[in-house]
Order: sequence, then structure tokens, then C-alpha cells
Amino acid sequence: MPGHLLTIAEYAALDGTGFTELVEGRVVTSPGSGRRHDVAVCLLAGQLERQLPRGLAFVVRNDLDLRLAPEGEPGFARRPDLLIVGRAALARGDGLFRADEVLIVVEIVAPDSKRTDYQVKHDEYADAGIPHYWIVDTAEPVSLVACRAGGSGYLDAPAVTGTFTTDVPFPVKLDLDALVS
Repeated sequence: MPGHLLTIAEYAALDGTGFTELVEGRVVTSPGSGRRHDVAVCLLAGQLERQLPRGLAFVVRNDLDLRLAPEGEPGFARRPDLLIVGRAALARGDGLFRADEVLIVVEIVAPDSKRTDYQVKHDEYADAGIPHYWIVDTAEPVSLVACRAGGSGYLDAPAVTGTFTTDVPFPVKLDLDALVS
């Protein structure tokens, strides 16, 4: 690892960034997620794939440049569990998505990432201008908190259990209990 704070470009050039994130120029290891978490990510992606409008796609665990720092300054890159992006972003093909290309970012809460997912990433994603952030907690009962841009941050809907249904930003119905069965 370099002995200085990294820019987004320097971070993107590193080999093996798959289990790391960049926070204010510092490379941090992502917490281990475990089998239950990984299965929930795959099952959620499957439910979403069948309901995504034309022109949108899901991406699992890919680096996301939050663009919270000026070019050339120590940057911020997260690796969310799931992203909903426009298909044009897939066509770029450089592997690092930008916050302005993301419609929804989804984090599946792991026991060792609860505070990070509910507070730290919540604020970072809002600051990055990502319109929607969904927090899925697989602790019983499985719940989803839908956060939507509004004012100077996110407006958080109450946690939903059972079935999550919304028309914003597109119509979708998710069976949350199926994520852990």
C-alpha cells in the first residue's frame, strides 16, 4: 500500500480492491459478510431482476466512486452489496461506477456493519446525491428501510417487514422473508 492518502484514480489502479473500500483516502477492509448475507444479496438481486424497468440493471458488489472529494484529492469509494444503475453505466466498462450513475444503492446489514450501514454510509450516500438507499436487515424479522433524497439528506421511511412494495423510483414488490429462507 502506498504511504499516502489515495485519490480515486490511485485506488482504482490497485490490484485486489475487492474486499476494501476507500474512506477519506484511506484503504479500509470491508467486513466479512458470511453465507447468510451473501445468499440474501443473491436472492434480492433475483427478485429485483424480474421487476427492473427496461434501461436499468443491477450490479452486485462493485466499487462506487462517491465523488465526495475534488479530483486528485483523497477520495471516497464504497463497495455496496447491490446497485441499480442505468444500462449506459454498464457500457462504460471501466469497473468503477460514479454516484451520479446510481439510482438505488442497497446494503444488506451484517452484524459487524450495522452502525456503518445505518449511519455512516447513510450519510455518505445522501451527500453523494444518490436518490435512493435501501437498508435490508436480515435479523428476524427481516426489514427494509427505504431512504429517499429530500432536503439536505435522506428522508427515511419506517422499516417494512414481510413484503416491501413501492412505486418509487419504479414499481417493485419484494418478499423480504424469502431473503433468509
